[in-house]
Amino acid sequence: MSQNPERIRILRIINRAAIGGPILNATLLTRELPDRFETKLVVGPCEEKYNHIEATDLLEGLDCVRLPSMRRSPNPLRDVETFLAIRKLIRQYKPHIVHTHATKPGTLGRLAAKLEGVPVVVHTFHGHVFHSYFNPLMNGAYRILERQLARISDAIVAISAELKKEMSTDFKIAPTSKFHIVPLGFDLDKFFQDPLSKRSQFRKELGVSEDTVVITLVGRLVPVKNHGFFLRAFKRLKELTDRKVLAVFVGYGEGYLQVEAEVKTLGIEYARLGEQTQSTELIFTFLRTDVDVVYAGSDIVALSSLNEGTPVSLVEALASGKPVVSTRVGGVESIVEHGVTGFLCDKRDTESFAHHLATLVNDDALRIRMGKAGPGHVRTRFSYQRLVSDMEGLYEELLRRKGVKVV
Repeated sequence: MSQNPERIRILRIINRAAIGGPILNATLLTRELPDRFETKLVVGPCEEKYNHIEATDLLEGLDCVRLPSMRRSPNPLRDVETFLAIRKLIRQYKPHIVHTHATKPGTLGRLAAKLEGVPVVVHTFHGHVFHSYFNPLMNGAYRILERQLARISDAIVAISAELKKEMSTDFKIAPTSKFHIVPLGFDLDKFFQDPLSKRSQFRKELGVSEDTVVITLVGRLVPVKNHGFFLRAFKRLKELTDRKVLAVFVGYGEGYLQVEAEVKTLGIEYARLGEQTQSTELIFTFLRTDVDVVYAGSDIVALSSLNEGTPVSLVEALASGKPVVSTRVGGVESIVEHGVTGFLCDKRDTESFAHHLATLVNDDALRIRMGKAGPGHVRTRFSYQRLVSDMEGLYEELLRRKGVKVV
């Protein structure tokens, strides 16, 4: 008597349910994979000190296990507790695949999966910490650790071709053959909807008229986002245009006081949202969940990071029909086509960054033309349907290689 084939069980592990690309993709894959897959999602806490918005709504209706001990910062006691909890979950759930996202889950989850004999082990790099985060000694230690973990991984997912090159060629984490490029995917529908009323709403909050060019930077206020670079370029921009320009910083983080100090040093008039005056040149809105409203009310979206995976803010900006000025880091080039949907420059070249901003500020027609090119550029390439299809194919290929017979 033949048995019904079993569904493909996936244990997906991510360190925190904080709004951003990793949790958006982890929850989309958990929710949208075909019925022959079932997924248990393991997440750590949204740590207060990082000032993130917890993606509570994204977890609703999912088979989700919360591990309070799984935190980003190293802590031997907590990490051992997390490791033992993951091993216990694996023994109970008996997954065919363990798929980890980010550094801490990638370390503890892959080791646990290997010890428990899980058939397929997959890890996704949503970025890396090998520069611009830690000192050279720590960067070197992380590279050594990731090389060892790569050996027990059946596949490593890179979210862009640029990230794959960095990981395989520049940092030599694993052979190129072990990497699979699976770009992020998102539900972008809200960014196409009702842009005019959203624009009016946000600009009313900012207290600006239509002749003011609003340049928005969405991201945590932390060193790797390099807000000081943007501020120096913005100061230079003021010398390159007669237009009225307003910068808007959306987000918060442990680097807020440093960013505020740089604003003061440069003599830029700033205010918090709701406190602005006629002379305000920069507004801090802090954390916002209605980023579709923010983008609709903006004219240009900027990113000044030292290091990125695939920045969600740029995908959302293009979906909203906004041109981008960004540093050329990580997977940015897989999103922004230089001269078509925006401008890119070296992460040390503030002069070029300022001139790119000035080009868009001073040329309304160009700004509109580049903005119109954005939605079509990202609608298919970064849709969640494409993400799900790509990952489904990868899972099936890896299971076939291991001879695992499932649905």
